[in-house]
Amino acid sequence: MTTRRHMTRPAPSGAPRFDERLSVPWWWWPAGFAVIALIEVSVRLGHPGVPAWIPVLVMVPLLATALLRLGRVRITLTERRDGEQLLRVGPARLPARFIADASVVPAKDKQVALGPELDPSAYVLHRPWIGSMVRVTLNDPADPTPYWIFSARRPEALLRCLRTGRSG
Repeated sequence: MTTRRHMTRPAPSGAPRFDERLSVPWWWWPAGFAVIALIEVSVRLGHPGVPAWIPVLVMVPLLATALLRLGRVRITLTERRDGEQLLRVGPARLPARFIADASVVPAKDKQVALGPELDPSAYVLHRPWIGSMVRVTLNDPADPTPYWIFSARRPEALLRCLRTGRSG
């Protein structure tokens, strides 16, 4: 089973089984341009001598950079030639053999999972605009991290790919 979304090229470490980019919602772009328009009007009213295009020239690249940087995090699951799977969540990498259990944290339970239940030594990659999360419990005695918890738009598809790779 292969689940692909936004795949552009094969992963150098093996065949991709799951790929998801945690991009910002599409409506943040028009909202950002609306904020730029409001700032441009404010600058024009407060400083009539400043050309109207200067705030736009400065803020459009800043907006684009900010939104693209916020949305560049990827979750990938690749399968190497030897059959081993590698889970990548942002900059972190985890061979699937060190995964003891994986479960979905629904949006309604996210506040508890990231609040009172959160272990300070856990690996966390949270994107507030994404409702669901995945919790992966580790079984590596050499790693002090007890579990990973990270945002995912399609957590069930990721878990399905993890389970089919481990069982088969």
